[in-house]
Amino acid sequence: MNRFDLLIVGAGPAGSFAAELLAKGGAKVALFDGRPEGEPKACGGGVTSKALKAWPQLLNAVGRTINELDLYSPSGKKLHLELDEPFAIYSRIAFDSFLRDRARDSGAAVISEKVSARKAKRTHGGWTIITENNSEYSGHVLIGADGANSGIGKKLAGALPPSDMEVAFGYRAPLPANGEPPTVVAFLPKWVGYAWAFPRPDHISFGIATTQDAFEHQPLDDLLWQFMIGYYLPPSTDKRKFWSQRKDPQAENLRRYLQQSAERYAARIPGLADKTWETRKICGLDWALLGDAAGFADPVTGEGIYYALRSAQVFAECHLAGKITDYEARWREDFGGELRRAAQMRRRFYGNFWGAPFTERMIEFARGHRGVKRVLGELVAGDQGYVDLKKKLVRSALRPI
Repeated sequence: MNRFDLLIVGAGPAGSFAAELLAKGGAKVALFDGRPEGEPKACGGGVTSKALKAWPQLLNAVGRTINELDLYSPSGKKLHLELDEPFAIYSRIAFDSFLRDRARDSGAAVISEKVSARKAKRTHGGWTIITENNSEYSGHVLIGADGANSGIGKKLAGALPPSDMEVAFGYRAPLPANGEPPTVVAFLPKWVGYAWAFPRPDHISFGIATTQDAFEHQPLDDLLWQFMIGYYLPPSTDKRKFWSQRKDPQAENLRRYLQQSAERYAARIPGLADKTWETRKICGLDWALLGDAAGFADPVTGEGIYYALRSAQVFAECHLAGKITDYEARWREDFGGELRRAAQMRRRFYGNFWGAPFTERMIEFARGHRGVKRVLGELVAGDQGYVDLKKKLVRSALRPI
């Protein structure tokens, strides 16, 4: 009863989608979900239009479809984007449950027990793992899909250094009482990274993403509170005063209300450096890593759901074809170039350009040129990659307005 072809540790998007595809292909799969029931992953929950077009079944999960968003420069200049291709925002409880249920319905055994990498042992026939309840399971192949802090990943591929990690933290807060809450991304002043406000069906996810090297808890938390209060207060012309302290009674009342009602979260996100992509190995004859556990997240934005799902799909295809070790070459050919290009661009993306942050100049150009604005909208929605981004921006800027 406890013998399987594959043991998948982690029931986030990567693990659950791999379990679904493998089980549909005839493999006997055990999917281990060690997260406490009802505990969401710390994540903005954004799913790009690229992912929605690749896997339209995702639209059946309960979420909110986003057709427009407000993008703010570090100085507060606003760019309103109407997206040709919408993206979606999900509660990670709802999204992960949707994918896990699909895996179970496809024939995977979903086991709600935590697995420690220390209790994963190689055997002559593959692997044996022992759960927190001392249940023993065996399988031919071990899959790590247990997130950025993956114990399985550290055991099989080695730990990632702090320079290859990013940090996301934020608050889940109530929806405003009046009006349709906007979706907002605002680049941080004097910091690497950005803040977001993503409305979900029953709350708003606020957060900041930055590199672990640049992370300082208190000043960034103060900045996020300024952003949150600025979000709830009515805007002044086209400028929200996100990055200024407010001492008026309305702002103080808002702060007290949010302190009583907002729920904090935090997480690490992979953001691999260019050199790490050269040497990172994420599979062997009887093991593989998927999603965040493999380091598959955009080093510029931290977005990882598309890469979680795509890595699961690529691995499942390789396993079902009887060629597990092809996975290494396949992911590099499929999306590895995009991730490596993003790693090369990260410093420049958040660096200076003509005497101001590149993010400031980018929004300035887009405000005055609809071609640049269109390319930026495609980048936000996930349809524009980094490999040809510079060429597309230059070509768009040279066209008549």
